[in-house]
Amino acid sequence: MRIKVISSLLAIFMIFATVASAHPGRTDSSGGHTCRTNCAKWGLKQGEYHYHNGGSSSSSKSSSSSSSSSGSTKKSNKSSTATQKKATPKPEYIMSSVQVKVNGSKVIFTESPIVMNNTNLVPLREMAGALKAKTSWDSKTQTITITKDKYKLIFTLGSKKVKVNGKEVTLQAAPKEIKGTTYIPLRVLVEGLGASLTSSGNTLTVKVKE
Repeated sequence: MRIKVISSLLAIFMIFATVASAHPGRTDSSGGHTCRTNCAKWGLKQGEYHYHNGGSSSSSKSSSSSSSSSGSTKKSNKSSTATQKKATPKPEYIMSSVQVKVNGSKVIFTESPIVMNNTNLVPLREMAGALKAKTSWDSKTQTITITKDKYKLIFTLGSKKVKVNGKEVTLQAAPKEIKGTTYIPLRVLVEGLGASLTSSGNTLTVKVKE
């Protein structure tokens, strides 16, 4: 009888010893506690808070939270990058459907006039012909000279400076060559040759003094 009692007591003692060894220290109301004994044995760090009821340790929660935060930041950065749009550069000039008439006759351009810096530019050859003006080109100085009677204009490709009857004038848009066609600001050309320019809707009317 005594042997059975002693065996029972030993069994109970061993059970409690195993529990104490596996879970040193008391647990709180949440079912966990801070590890102070044999922490490395259970894969824990000294002072790490952990649970005995199947819950995860505080470090796991921190790691999970950090990972979630990192994922959210990456998603946010990707979203921000996707919403950023590259600014589309403004075109240097646009094609124009403007019509030009000289003393009631429409000028036929082989190339469409253009608008640059809010200025109408027209192909020089057809416009000078309509105004009965003469043109000459100096390739060394990149200058264009246009004359008619007592009037004389000197343009320089790519420059906003033009000489109108000996006086220097600053243009809003410089003369430009596009695919072999030279474009000249219409108003300064017309008025520099002694004519007048009026507009009505999409039609520019030039009146040349005879």
